[in-house]
Amino acid sequence: MGTSKDFVAYCCELLSSAGPCVAKRMFGGYGISTDGLTIALIADLGAASGGERLYLKADDETRPRFVAAGGLQFLYEAKGKTVGVNYFTVPDEAMESPQEMRVWALTALETAIKARKPAPRHKARTVSATEFEAKKAKPMVKPRKAEPTAAKPARKSAKG
Repeated sequence: MGTSKDFVAYCCELLSSAGPCVAKRMFGGYGISTDGLTIALIADLGAASGGERLYLKADDETRPRFVAAGGLQFLYEAKGKTVGVNYFTVPDEAMESPQEMRVWALTALETAIKARKPAPRHKARTVSATEFEAKKAKPMVKPRKAEPTAAKPARKSAKG
């Protein structure tokens, strides 16, 4: 088992309509991303499971389209249980042509964009004009009080 680099390069070519693809090793397979968003997985789950396969990102809204087209969910075993994630295979025709893959690639990209967590936003605090002027008038850094410096005792040298 193992995913060939030729298959990975071919999948990146197929998905190029979603943007420039980057493939990175991930859990024995590959993750394919564009603009930092993971849109696909490539895994080889063995000959009994169909060998090397490309799985595209899906969500509750897009999953029915993948299933209706015959897509298989990416499943793996963990702690004796079968776990499914929101990645599905595409129809065979899409695996043969970048033009046929285009709609699926863009669907996966849109799903990844929707799933992206927005950056945390800081709540803006309303400040009155009077308060703003008062803050503007105050110095930003408090002046330090001069502290008396005590003479430090002389250090003994290591020689003597």
